[in-house]
Order: sequence, then C-alpha cells, then structure tokens
Amino acid sequence: MKYRKLGSTGLDVSALSFGASALGSVFRDVDESECIRTVHEALDAGINFIDVAPFYGLTEAETVLGKALRDVPRDRFLLSSKAGRYGRVHFDFSRERILSSVEESLNRLHTDYLDILFLHDIEFVPASIIVEEAFPTIVELKKAGKIRYTGISGLPLQMFETVLPQIEADAIISYCHYSLNDTTLAERLLPLLEEKGIGLVNASPISMGLLSTRGTADWHPASRRIKEVCLEAARYCAEQGSDIAKLAVQFSTMNERIPTTLVSTANPANIRKNAEWTDEPIDVELLSDVLHILKPIHNVTWYCGRPEYNEGIEVSG
Repeated sequence: MKYRKLGSTGLDVSALSFGASALGSVFRDVDESECIRTVHEALDAGINFIDVAPFYGLTEAETVLGKALRDVPRDRFLLSSKAGRYGRVHFDFSRERILSSVEESLNRLHTDYLDILFLHDIEFVPASIIVEEAFPTIVELKKAGKIRYTGISGLPLQMFETVLPQIEADAIISYCHYSLNDTTLAERLLPLLEEKGIGLVNASPISMGLLSTRGTADWHPASRRIKEVCLEAARYCAEQGSDIAKLAVQFSTMNERIPTTLVSTANPANIRKNAEWTDEPIDVELLSDVLHILKPIHNVTWYCGRPEYNEGIEVSG
C-alpha cells in the first residue's frame, strides 16, 4: 500500500481508503459481523484512513464502525466523520446542531476526537450559512481538540470554487469527478487545492456504480446516455476477462496528485481485493480502449444542489 501526504495536514494517508457508508446498509442489507470483519480486513491490508457520517444508514454506519474499532489502537487509523446532513432532504448546519452532532458521533465511534470533520454535502444550502456559521463552528471544535482538521464535502466543483476562497479548510471530499469517465477534478480544482495546501479525498472511483456490469440503481442521477456508455465500457472489460472496477480503482489511485481514494464495501474479500489492486500494474492497453469507449461522455456530469452551483454544466440526454 502506498501512502501520501494529505495537503498541509501532515497526515500520511493510504492511497486507498475505506468509506464506511456500506456498513449502514446503504447499498444492501448487511450482516454486522461481516461488516466488522471488513473493517479489520481493511486495516490489515494497509488502509489507514476511514470515513463515515451520521447520514449513512441514519447513524447505523457510525454505530457499526464504532464496534469494529472499539478494541483497535487509536494510533492505527485516521478517522473522519461529517456533520450537517442527517437525511435525504434533512440538512442542519446550525452551530448548535453541529456541536451536538459531533458529540453524538464521538460517542457512537468510541473515540475522543476525529482526525477530520467534514461539513456534509454543503451544495444544498446557501454558501453564507457555511461561511458565516457552520465553518466557524468546526474551527471552534478544532481549537477545542474535538477534531484535528476541518473540511467540506460535496459534488459540484463550482461549489468548491465558490466556498474555498472564503474559508481556511484543511481538506475536502470530492466524489465522481476523478474516475475513468470524469477527470474534471484534476483539470479544474487540483491547482486551487495545491495552491492553498488543501488535502484531497477523492471518492467513488466507480462513479456510484456507473462503472459496473450490473447497471446503475434507479436513483442514480446520471442521464440515460451516461449510463449506457458506462455500461458498454464495463461489458467490454468483462469480455476481455477483466473487471472495470479494478481498472477504475487503479486509475484513481495511481495518480500521485490524488492523495487518497475512498471505496466502500461491507465484504471482507472485496476490500482485500481492492487493496491488492493498488499494488498491481494497470493494463495500459485495456485502459486506452476503455477511455476511448467513454470519450463521448467524458467529463459529463449531472445537476446537484442549488442552481448557482450548476451553471454551465454539460448534461447529456
């Protein structure tokens, strides 16, 4: 497993990190004992950064993760959670709720502090709420020693471009913008992050299931065209005797400018396999073929959050 610096935080994070959303039965009903084994397998594979949120499974993911980590030495892992989103349409970025949310998370996770606290999916509220109330609150938590570093998360890149110049964030989580089908993150946001020393956590290298032969769930916001082309690429990989998930994980983790990439699973064998992929050389010929298939929808994304963060977005039909 490779390790890289997370911006100016000084944290050494594994190139592949563990997203604990699956522990909250977000994708399928899961067995608690299997979830706990998955967390331990991730740590044994060299993964040292784990991300979770109270939103995932409506606190179930944090609860299960807390059980898995209860007897693991705290210096063996880096842990982040989030605040501000508590349901599909339930957001509360008030100072009072953030303070109580963090205490609840710490209790569920059986820890005295979080390495990073991210404000969760901030594109759904006005930027003024984040800049004037929410972010100052997590700075307060940092000074109090409840968290070590501050961050924000979300989907639209324009949201980061708007908010980051107004705050002093230590890290961000960006998802679905550095993968086989979309590398906008590298082209648009990385220069700003590197200039300000902000750590980057890249999430969802398979674009929330787009890069899969199973096809996407009905809730996936991508257009029919994006889904069709991604499915074509996944099936091509299968025909070549390979798994597009492997190609996607390798593609995201091999870029030295991307400190860490989050993957989520509740299956011990899957997380071990994902970790092993990061140490294997990528199939350059297969990568070239897949990128050619994906070219018609390269960097095409979907609307998310408030209208001001979606101006000029190219959306396919």
